[in-house]
Amino acid sequence: MHMITRLLFLACTLTSAAKQPNVLFIAVDDLAASLGCYGNLVVKTPHIDRLAAQGVRFDRAYNQLPLCNPSRASIMTGLRPDQIKVYDLDEHFRTAVPDAITLSQHFIQNGYDVSRVGKIYHYNVPASIGTDGFDDKPSWQRVINPIGRDKTDEHLVFNAEPHRKISGALSWLAADGNDEEQTDGMIATEAIKLMIEKRDEPFFVAAGFFRPHTPFVAPKKYFELYPLDTIRLPYAPKDDRDDIPTAAFAHNNPVPHYNLDKLTCRKALQAYYACVSFIDTQVGRMLDALEKNGLAGNTIVVFWSDHGYHLGEHNGIWQKRTLFEQGARTPLIIRSPGAKGNGLASPRVVEFVDIYPTLVDLAKLPQPKAQELAGQSLTPLLTNPIARWDSSAITQILRPADKRLKTPVMGRSIKTERWRYSEWNEGKEGVELYDHAADPMEFNNLAINPDAEAKAIISKLRKQFQSKASGKVPSSPFNQPRL
Repeated sequence: MHMITRLLFLACTLTSAAKQPNVLFIAVDDLAASLGCYGNLVVKTPHIDRLAAQGVRFDRAYNQLPLCNPSRASIMTGLRPDQIKVYDLDEHFRTAVPDAITLSQHFIQNGYDVSRVGKIYHYNVPASIGTDGFDDKPSWQRVINPIGRDKTDEHLVFNAEPHRKISGALSWLAADGNDEEQTDGMIATEAIKLMIEKRDEPFFVAAGFFRPHTPFVAPKKYFELYPLDTIRLPYAPKDDRDDIPTAAFAHNNPVPHYNLDKLTCRKALQAYYACVSFIDTQVGRMLDALEKNGLAGNTIVVFWSDHGYHLGEHNGIWQKRTLFEQGARTPLIIRSPGAKGNGLASPRVVEFVDIYPTLVDLAKLPQPKAQELAGQSLTPLLTNPIARWDSSAITQILRPADKRLKTPVMGRSIKTERWRYSEWNEGKEGVELYDHAADPMEFNNLAINPDAEAKAIISKLRKQFQSKASGKVPSSPFNQPRL
């Protein structure tokens, strides 16, 4: 099947008009690597799997800060959180870098028609659905903010934690009605209209979906794909948390599973999977529209989520804001017409600051003059996904002061193909080292009573972090990069 889809895509490529490539920029909110193409055997994602079969799937792609606003601002500016000084949900990147040229703004300046539908920059979900959210006006020529029945039906949402708002609680709704009544269904519809309308000129259409962010809302038929008796919570040893620093756990999820019973957590996982399949269908609609209208062969498709997402790992971590693999690792698929690596997967470590320079490179645009981008173009890996690639990924998260931590604490993590090393407050609030060759789920913290080998690895990774950060990451007000 993968060979058939690849041949069909190559056929479209050969018949496409020779002009600057279009860009379909697909963002999904709070999507873990819980996709069929990433090895999840439960979730049903045939359309995203199809995209992966036609493009390059990056198996080790990492976001810069696992929280919506900082991650999206970093992706769109091509700069790290320490450069734009965005660590939380409240700060706009233009406060620190007012003259930054964003990714989509750069395409505007080079003659593209650029539009946004839905969530690309941060939104308070679901409160801000239907508004501009925390948008950046210079980034777009046209914006469309659909609002569907998921907003009018909010009173029907089940909240497993009534003391929290549904935006941050495990909450869900198996909705009545069809896909296109939901905000995300409307987003796909509007994105398709824009691509068809602008088919004769180079376009950059950014389609940002709100699910599977909480509340988990999708039409009932998607819940029915996942009978509750087939849903299992992830395994972890009973003592898994014993060697993990307190700061490694998010302040809004300090206790296992929010103290909810396992049945409720399984229902939450069912609802999450339902939303993933719902979004998968919307992605499929857009891919079908590209093919039907003869646009597939000249349109770069980038599929990404703002960060990873926990679904009960480490005995009860949910949502985001961690430096564990589930929070830092993020789906990334790039389908570039004619790329020799299409249909293959890359095991190389890449970062989300690499997306900006990659798209500039693929579209053969000049590099932006306003700022030096922090990442590097991934085009060599689109040609040969297993090419030699000397890189690592830096992810960080800021912990606010609370009952557990007397002052704000910055956590920083470096990930190589084999190792993950994390420091909290320069190590004063804990350190972690995980060997992914032997321990991919990060159950055994080798930084606790490290042997000689672990000490040598820690020393090497600290130097590697410092070398990578120097010259590109200015001093943080919370922590100097020392890894």
